[in-house]
Amino acid sequence: MAGHSRIWRGLGAVFCAVTLLLADFAPVLAQERRTLFDMLFRNERRQPRANPSIIQMQQPRPRVRQPRSVTRTPAPAQPRAEVAAEPAVEKREDARKILVVGDFTAASLGTGLEASFADDPSVVVVNEGSGSSGLVRQDFFNWPVELQNQIETLKPALVVVMIGANDRQSMVIGEQRERFKTEAWLKEYERRVAELAGIVSTRSLPLLWVGLPAFQSTALTADAVTMNGIYRQNVEKLGGQFVDVWDGFVSEEGQFIITGSDINGQQVRLRSADGIGFTEAGKRKLAFYVEKLARRQLGDVTLESLTRLDSGDLPLLGSLPPEAEASVPTQPISLSDPQLDGGDVLLGSSAPAPNRAMSPRTLLLTKGEVPDAPVGRVDNYRLTPQPEPGAAQ
Repeated sequence: MAGHSRIWRGLGAVFCAVTLLLADFAPVLAQERRTLFDMLFRNERRQPRANPSIIQMQQPRPRVRQPRSVTRTPAPAQPRAEVAAEPAVEKREDARKILVVGDFTAASLGTGLEASFADDPSVVVVNEGSGSSGLVRQDFFNWPVELQNQIETLKPALVVVMIGANDRQSMVIGEQRERFKTEAWLKEYERRVAELAGIVSTRSLPLLWVGLPAFQSTALTADAVTMNGIYRQNVEKLGGQFVDVWDGFVSEEGQFIITGSDINGQQVRLRSADGIGFTEAGKRKLAFYVEKLARRQLGDVTLESLTRLDSGDLPLLGSLPPEAEASVPTQPISLSDPQLDGGDVLLGSSAPAPNRAMSPRTLLLTKGEVPDAPVGRVDNYRLTPQPEPGAAQ
């Protein structure tokens, strides 16, 4: 019995030791999933497998620097180099004035003309266009009276008129109100156009009457065609000049366009969104039709003389200037001179003499000989001049 008790005590001690050992290694077993056999009887230790969740917790997280709201005093702005604006050309005191009158189309034209003559100190554009004016509502704005006052005050050298876009309305004639485009309306409108043009012509001033362009509204465009006919007929009758701008604002098929070619041939927007007004490019294009005629009326021949190629602008090529005659022994030879090849006599006019010397052309074609150049000419390369024929030897 004593032997059995000792055995049981030994087994109890082993069991306790194993229990304590298992308690110590319980976390390790949970992490490594190792068996008891591996722990007790294998000397080789396995590397623990990493638990991703534990690694993520143990690895230090990168510090994200949060922006701090710090009020910083702005650095003093560096003085920027001033861009020198292009100075406007100062107009002369005796500059000739172009008076532009009419409605909102005239105001757009005047803006374009101001840009056209901006670099010309001898011309001033006076833009007096009134947006809502016309020839029908003289109770609102009386252009005949206003034009006379402006001519007396400004003393213009040229008057430019563009009007009519606001005139598609009834007109009061005497005590009667006439609807637009009735026979009485058209007759009275012609009279008012002639009256306005006569104010300019009776003062012996040149007049440029600019026609209406096409509009987006087909009805307004059709009426503009009718009114342009009235302007042309009555203005030219009084000595003025009608300026037709129609083709500049329609397509090749004659349809209204908002985008088209500007004065440089580039495709740009010419008209405003309402299909009536003009953009800056459109205003400049309006002025393009008037500028050349205005310069001609003002007597400015500078542009025309640059392109004229008549004999008055060409230098005299038949002789040398006096200062060059001393250094050049001979006069220039014209390439069309008939003496150059002996062809100054028409063929068959006279029979050639038997002993007549052959012409240089005949010598070249028949014998292949080139005669000597005249003495003193640049292509005479002889060092010593040859004696003239018939001279004493």
